[in-house]
Amino acid sequence: LAALERQVFDFLGYQWAPILANFLHIIIVILGLFGTIQYRPRYIVVYAIWTAVWVTWNIFIICFYLEVGGLSKDSELLTFNISRHQSWWSENGPGCVRKEASMPGIKGLDSHSYVSVIGCALEYRYIEVMHSSFQILVAV
Repeated sequence: LAALERQVFDFLGYQWAPILANFLHIIIVILGLFGTIQYRPRYIVVYAIWTAVWVTWNIFIICFYLEVGGLSKDSELLTFNISRHQSWWSENGPGCVRKEASMPGIKGLDSHSYVSVIGCALEYRYIEVMHSSFQILVAV
């Protein structure tokens, strides 16, 4: 359930790398459950290996949002450099007030606007870190 919840919020933020990782995680969790119920050792081994990969991925996400090393939360790494989208929580976090200001001289349906976010009770990067920390806790 935690992986499905995380998948929804990554879809809302158009973060393609986490979407793919969550999708694989959901599939392998289903295989792991099936392997446990039917006692299929190969599925259990695959699940155990994937759990190590999943913990590593979540540690990377924590480092990414806390900007450990050369990582920057403002990079397009999680969107495969396809778009400039960020975490959905960056504009819709608890207590956040989102203000849009239209760019002067640009009209139409697909006009761009400047978005500012103020008053957040908790920065989005900490919400993402808590999500990843919870995933590690569940995996362990």
